[in-house]
Amino acid sequence: MKNQPLDTNSSLSGNKEVAMLQEEKDKIIERQLRFQDLLISISTQYINSDLSDIDTLINDSLKQIGEFVASDRSYIFSYDFVNRTASNTYEWCSDGVEPEIDNLQNIPTDYITQWLEAHQNGEAFYVEDVSLLPEDGEQGLRAILEPQGIKSLIVIPKIKNNELIGFVGFDAVQKINKYTDNEKEILFVFANMLVNVIQRKENEEQIKAQEEKKEELLKNLSIQNQELNEYAHVVSHDLKAPLINIHTLIGWFMEDRKETLGEELLNPLNQVLFNVERMDFLIKGILDYSTIDRLESQDAQIDFNVMLKEVLETMLVPDTTTITIQENLPTLYGNAWRYKQIFQNLIQNAVRYTDKEQGSIEVGFVEKGDFYEFFVKDNGIGIKADYFERIFKIFTKLESTGSSSGIGLSIVKKIVTFYKGSIWLESQEGAGTTFYFTLLKTK
Repeated sequence: MKNQPLDTNSSLSGNKEVAMLQEEKDKIIERQLRFQDLLISISTQYINSDLSDIDTLINDSLKQIGEFVASDRSYIFSYDFVNRTASNTYEWCSDGVEPEIDNLQNIPTDYITQWLEAHQNGEAFYVEDVSLLPEDGEQGLRAILEPQGIKSLIVIPKIKNNELIGFVGFDAVQKINKYTDNEKEILFVFANMLVNVIQRKENEEQIKAQEEKKEELLKNLSIQNQELNEYAHVVSHDLKAPLINIHTLIGWFMEDRKETLGEELLNPLNQVLFNVERMDFLIKGILDYSTIDRLESQDAQIDFNVMLKEVLETMLVPDTTTITIQENLPTLYGNAWRYKQIFQNLIQNAVRYTDKEQGSIEVGFVEKGDFYEFFVKDNGIGIKADYFERIFKIFTKLESTGSSSGIGLSIVKKIVTFYKGSIWLESQEGAGTTFYFTLLKTK
């Protein structure tokens, strides 16, 4: 029987189709990652800013998001349900696009019933092509949008404490604009960020107005700190959904084409998965950090002997590393999750930075007056003295690795401080590190 000739044209065509599909998927994934990076950058600016010029801060973020999603006008409206109106409070326009903010004050909500209804249901209102809207009179939606030159728009509700307070919008004037489901989700996160940063500004102004009232000032400071923690918690939690979508999309793509994808195509996809997992690890750290002051579970008497045993059962410790736990550890009153976070982060840190053939980690305590002084000692790489204070700051890492978020030690310090204790370390490069912290005795 004669061998059949290979259909080289069909093979080349198939390879080209796979390559084109891969290139398209890469573009989608790369865009989503850049969008999330932009959102994290804006979130960092919001957190670190003193909000003395909140208008500039918000306008800059409207410009950044607007340019990224290729809109020509981005804006913020506030709803006034008492007077049944909506007013434009912030606006950014691209070059050559006329501002509309002055013309969009006290607009009757009867003119925008369609998107008001969507917002009241917690949904975005999206018109991909304004020209396809029905011609429903002088006060109809099309009659309002077309004079502004709008070809496409999306408006995202702003919700504060489960109450609709306004919306964030993006108009396309030059061309029709399309939004993916992932982009809509990220725009919802941005709207959430705006609500929180504006509320934070309002709280700061209230605090300044009450500087002479010490008790009221301290109360408002406490509220503000709680809201900032909730802000970090909400933003971090909401960012997880797009990350899961990206990870799932890539996983499906790799699984469906595992027979045709070569190493040259698999390597960059695995690198994307690595970076998505790294970002997920960072977000988990932020969630843990923002949860410390928000725990609602009841405190109890915690036997540290039992608690340390449970901590070690959840950890992966190399066979080359020995962990020794002192016997007869004390029992303290408090929250089990907080106490576990202290030891889990310190022990994981010791394991991570062990460079000896035989690693050794010791956990113990000494009784000193009205408090206990605990220690976690290792024989790892040690820490330079210059880093002793810096390592407790959030996002500080001794080295750039995918296994560290740079949040662990800041979590430890926040919990120790919460329990009115102190934390410090002694270290020698090449010889190891000992972390000490104190916890008050409890009845």
